[in-house]
Amino acid sequence: MKIFITGATGFTGAHLTERLLDEGHEVVGLDNQKGICFDELKRRGADLHIGSVTDTDLVDRLTEGCQRVYHLAAAFRKVNLAKQVYWDVNVGGTRNVLQAAQRHGVERVLYCSTCGVHGNVENYPAGEDAAIAPADWYQETKWQGEVVCQEFIKRGMWITIVRPAAIYGPGDPERFVMIYKRAAKGRFVMVGNGSTHYHPLYVTNLIDAMTAAIESDAARGNAYLIADESSVPIKELVREVGNTLGKKVRFTHVPYWPVYCVARACELAYKPLPAEPPIFPRRIDWFIQNRSFDTTAARRDFGYRPAVDLQTGLARTAEWYKEHHLI
Repeated sequence: MKIFITGATGFTGAHLTERLLDEGHEVVGLDNQKGICFDELKRRGADLHIGSVTDTDLVDRLTEGCQRVYHLAAAFRKVNLAKQVYWDVNVGGTRNVLQAAQRHGVERVLYCSTCGVHGNVENYPAGEDAAIAPADWYQETKWQGEVVCQEFIKRGMWITIVRPAAIYGPGDPERFVMIYKRAAKGRFVMVGNGSTHYHPLYVTNLIDAMTAAIESDAARGNAYLIADESSVPIKELVREVGNTLGKKVRFTHVPYWPVYCVARACELAYKPLPAEPPIFPRRIDWFIQNRSFDTTAARRDFGYRPAVDLQTGLARTAEWYKEHHLI
């Protein structure tokens, strides 16, 4: 089968590309940068292209002849990235991908959204029917991407949507590495009491879910929360990371509001600069925004079961960080 993946050399996309190549599929990939696995995936036979989903002609050309499309590309969280860029990529880019898929008769499309469309989860674990309450512009534009999907679903297109929780695993140089670096020192500054729930998702568990969803007739037109077996308080998560590294982590607790004010001031000071600030409000909000989800729908409709548990996933991630001298 010929398959088109947007975001094909990013963290999640590279794992998906590798899986589909393993299964014998022909993979056409698009990303706005090479990522860490570009050359390896190219050697394995992936037809990879550097460009943007905002490029209508390029997207159209790469979609031609494909039977499946996985749309993973997104403008992700960069503090100084203009709102218009998020909109153009996450909303306009989604429209480009779906128009091309419709034009070329693609049989099935999967759109990768985010659990963040639900914002802070007050009553957890939350299901897909929980309130839509994006907490930032990235989450808002990912939700608007879902709205675009619904337009095409109403036109009769076969589309399914996944909303991943906090993805981590080998190949991720950014998301969890700060937790590992701090835990490796045996000290962790915890904003608040650490009881906020966080829901990890090991990357290959997500790949299992996506490849199952796009082949499930029951998934047509639906959105699914995808996460590991259960959420954990962030203090427990940090302890588990420490255990993986053979470190007993000591916590220093600080109050939220003073730290938030410093983060806000730091973000404003860095606004005219090309570099990202060392601390900013969204990073501090990680300590207070609950993320805990119910994956019953995915289990029911396409048999999703997270095969890699938290301890195994954290250990594999630690090994990758060590191999790449990140910790």
